[in-house]
Amino acid sequence: QAQLVESGGGLVQPGGSLRLSCAASARISVFNTMGWYRQAPGKQRELVAGITKGGSTNYAHSVKGRFTISRDNAKNTVYLQMNSLKPEDTAVYYCNADFYAGGLQRYWGQGTQVTVSL
Repeated sequence: QAQLVESGGGLVQPGGSLRLSCAASARISVFNTMGWYRQAPGKQRELVAGITKGGSTNYAHSVKGRFTISRDNAKNTVYLQMNSLKPEDTAVYYCNADFYAGGLQRYWGQGTQVTVSL
């Protein structure tokens, strides 16, 4: 079992920046992939950014060029740097970790609210 704890959310004006952190209770190097998802009111949860054990990244089209996912294995932490934030980025952001061992094991954090508004 692993626990994921997000932090760094808050209220920011359009055009501003935030950095989300996801601290894991286990060594993140064991996870095949880690990522950030978000869910806005009335919408389905969607993948924002992902990073593999090897460091490959992928992004949702809507955030490409504005968001950057990174990982620090020594700190067992994954980050999401969010720049040029827009009101449509408002959502609860969830950290995710996937582990493949005879089947998929998924771990989720409790979520952190990001609100982009004047």
